[in-house]
Amino acid sequence: MRAAVLRETGAPLTIEDVELDDPGRGEVRVRVEAAGVCHSDLHYVLGDLPARLPLVVGHEGAGVVEAVGPLTTGRVSVGDRVALQWRPRCGECDACVAGNPVLCRYGRVLATTNGLMDGTSRLHAGGETLHHLMGVSCFAEQVVVSETSVLAIPDGVPTEVAAISACAVITGVGAVLNAVDDVAGRPLLVIGTGGVGVAAVMGASLVGAGPVIAVDVDPARLELARSVGATHTLDAREGDVVARVLDLTGGVGVPWALDAVGSPDTMRQAVDALAPGGTLVAVGLNRPDATVAVGINDLVQRQKRVVGALYGASNPRLDLPRLFGLYASGRLPIDRLVGARRPLSEVNEALAGLRGGSAGRTILVP
Repeated sequence: MRAAVLRETGAPLTIEDVELDDPGRGEVRVRVEAAGVCHSDLHYVLGDLPARLPLVVGHEGAGVVEAVGPLTTGRVSVGDRVALQWRPRCGECDACVAGNPVLCRYGRVLATTNGLMDGTSRLHAGGETLHHLMGVSCFAEQVVVSETSVLAIPDGVPTEVAAISACAVITGVGAVLNAVDDVAGRPLLVIGTGGVGVAAVMGASLVGAGPVIAVDVDPARLELARSVGATHTLDAREGDVVARVLDLTGGVGVPWALDAVGSPDTMRQAVDALAPGGTLVAVGLNRPDATVAVGINDLVQRQKRVVGALYGASNPRLDLPRLFGLYASGRLPIDRLVGARRPLSEVNEALAGLRGGSAGRTILVP
């Protein structure tokens, strides 16, 4: 099969013929029909986030089950359409038992080994072992993944909608549904209107936040945010973002801000724009050594908070079906987030689009 392989950080991906093992114990093989291009993929390509090379990139996708391995539970069968999830769940560790499976102990296994749940790979090229990205590696024609990394897609939900729902949408909408509280009729600020940020705007509109303020440096992305629920859009190149947010809120600030960029500058802007007692929900990633400086007295005297929300602080097995239902009922316009469609051979052009100039989520169609 063909796959997009990263052999050197900072270098273009190469489209190669690779070998994929049969699914092992508790695993399934999926034919990939849609793969979303996420900024996290670019972080690995550039070396901002560490991974073992060579690496088959991609972690946001959906497709059709083609084979199931031994000792699977029967949750999915050959022919089922499924969304791919980049966090497996063992169901037994403290995080899983407590209902927080995005912090499952096996997430660390995937990150440190760049393998599947047993730490080994199913990908090879001429005797050379290739590595998996986040247990998925869906910039490829097929994947072998843990059975716990797939969820059946209901009828009526297009495959490309399901693909982006399993990462961008559940991260952005999930952060609003799971990490934000009591925001109906109150302001919410979203900084960064890539895939996750636009999804957060959708979530804010869904729960009745207002005003919903979106900030970015790309006019096309801001326009997309406005089309799905942002009541105000601010181009960060056109003046002091914090001052304009304070102006929109009568000088008070916002009770909730969500940073979908993950840069020290944007996170500091979000903290400064908070009202007393306000909370910043951080969902964007950066290099492992990246930090943000905030004023100690500002945190204490104005009782501000900064919290993280990995994967939208979600329980994907419960939250993804809820998102699919909201889409099917017309209450969550996930399809508006779908941007350009490209063949796998144009993966490098798709990654370049993440740096600016493309609104919505680019979909690779292997």
